[in-house]
Amino acid sequence: MQQREEKQLEASVDSLISRVAHVKNALHSFIYKLENEYERLTWPSVLDNFALLSGQLNTINKLLKNEKTPSFRNQVIIPLLLSPDRDEDLAKLTEQRVPVFSHEIVPDYLRTKPDPEVEEQEKQLSAEAARIGPEVAQKQIQTLNKLCSNLLEKLNNPRDDRDAESAAIRQNKPSFNPADTNALVGAVAFGKGLSKCRPPGPVAPGHPGQGPMMSGGPTLQQVTIGGGSAQQAGMGGSVAQQPQGQPGRRPGELGKMPSSIKTNIKSASGSMHPYNR
Repeated sequence: MQQREEKQLEASVDSLISRVAHVKNALHSFIYKLENEYERLTWPSVLDNFALLSGQLNTINKLLKNEKTPSFRNQVIIPLLLSPDRDEDLAKLTEQRVPVFSHEIVPDYLRTKPDPEVEEQEKQLSAEAARIGPEVAQKQIQTLNKLCSNLLEKLNNPRDDRDAESAAIRQNKPSFNPADTNALVGAVAFGKGLSKCRPPGPVAPGHPGQGPMMSGGPTLQQVTIGGGSAQQAGMGGSVAQQPQGQPGRRPGELGKMPSSIKTNIKSASGSMHPYNR
């Protein structure tokens, strides 16, 4: 009976070691892809690797829960030899992770309970959970479930719907101010809102009896014919009037002005034009 149990235990341990080796190889391959092939790695390939690992872990759990598998919790591991010297067989068996089986590392590798600090924190959390009443705990559970549901709803929404909502928000948001546009059009087309101040500079004095004259505007000429005076305003100069009844003159024909005609021309050359060019 004892011999059969020992054989069954050895077979279970060998099977467990084989399954763990498969998990180790899958993890090693996945980590290698993440570190060296991340540029070509696609999301479906990542999901396939996760699915492979999940399936292998489920297989180990089924193996441990099998009726033919003895309960490993009832087995006790006792270190028979502790030495500070390097053990080549142990290093080869553990892939150079545990080269020495000494008093320093045995408590960590053969520990069946958590670390004292972790165990103390676990006790504190258990005590805090015991102090919370059923009603408070139920409210906290409902709040957490609500948050998780909202998060899952946002994650499950298609990307196209989010893009459509973003595009609609951008279209509905105005990109200009109608009041500013109308003010700009009024200022350009009708001069609305522009200041009416004159540019700084001297203004040419006008003749008595004349209205206000813009500086740099049309020159004013005073033509005296036979003692009489006539005033004309013209753009860039004036044309002297020809006396009526003068012989030898055709309409539109220019000639030498008689010596009896005296001219008095005032030029606004010293003044400034409001729109200097």
